[in-house]
Amino acid sequence: MKQILILALVFVAGLLKAQQLPQFSQFMFNQYAFNPAYAGVTPTWEAVTNNRYQWGGITDAPRTFTLSAQGPFKKENMAIGGYVYTDNVGPTRRLGFQTSYSYHAKLSETIKLSFGLSVGFNQWILDADKITTYHPGDFYFSNGLLKSTDFDGSFGLYLYHADWHFGAAVAQLMHNRLSFLATQTGSESFMEDHFYIHGGYTFRLGEDWTIDPMALLKIGFPAPLKFDISLRTTYKKAVWIGVGYRTNDALTGMLGFCIKDMLRIGYSYDFTTTDLKNYSSGTHELMLGFIFGKSKSAAENIPSIE
Repeated sequence: MKQILILALVFVAGLLKAQQLPQFSQFMFNQYAFNPAYAGVTPTWEAVTNNRYQWGGITDAPRTFTLSAQGPFKKENMAIGGYVYTDNVGPTRRLGFQTSYSYHAKLSETIKLSFGLSVGFNQWILDADKITTYHPGDFYFSNGLLKSTDFDGSFGLYLYHADWHFGAAVAQLMHNRLSFLATQTGSESFMEDHFYIHGGYTFRLGEDWTIDPMALLKIGFPAPLKFDISLRTTYKKAVWIGVGYRTNDALTGMLGFCIKDMLRIGYSYDFTTTDLKNYSSGTHELMLGFIFGKSKSAAENIPSIE
């Protein structure tokens, strides 16, 4: 019996050597998801949801959903936000929620620096109903679900101008160890610190066109570094098309449009570049963004980043 439990936990520990937090190809539309300092950068309130269906054709492949909402206070230079996600991989499921506060300091007439801090929790769930044990009715799987829940937090910085931005953030600050059983006294599985470094620039081609390159570096030892780069061109802030690349993972194509400055709809498809391409039909991702409200004081500040 214990051997089966050990195998299950080894499976979870193996997952923990990879990136432990969700990743998205359309990360440029939901920067708040990995950097709490982004809250309040735009003068409007925004809610963004990402649905990612990874590695189509592979049984129990990752399925990820996130929802974030953030925006400025009426009082100048402050903002709040919240973020929730669920990530399903085989018999494991991850849930997380965080809420944040950010402060924006004016460095010059055109440049600001924001500081963001978020607190919340992460929960890992191992679904024993999806595991076949050697001995039916194994005691360790009698409750069906094994859970490990811990409070956590993240911190970020975001330097921005109307035409460019640069940010850095660290997540899973508490570095919590996972404990699935009440009798468990120790664990070799823990929540690694995740570091994000990102930046982008907007090239304005006349009044109608922009070109927006952006890069995101993800560091979560002992997993390999992940580097995302994207290039997107937009027409009249309403229609866009773009490409992206993630090291040792995939090439991405994306397109989308905005309706009356209120609703963004984006779709991306990842072409797998690893050996998984022999078994997977690729990864689909759908993004929906809702734009509402406007802070009067924020509207007087630096123009919003598109």
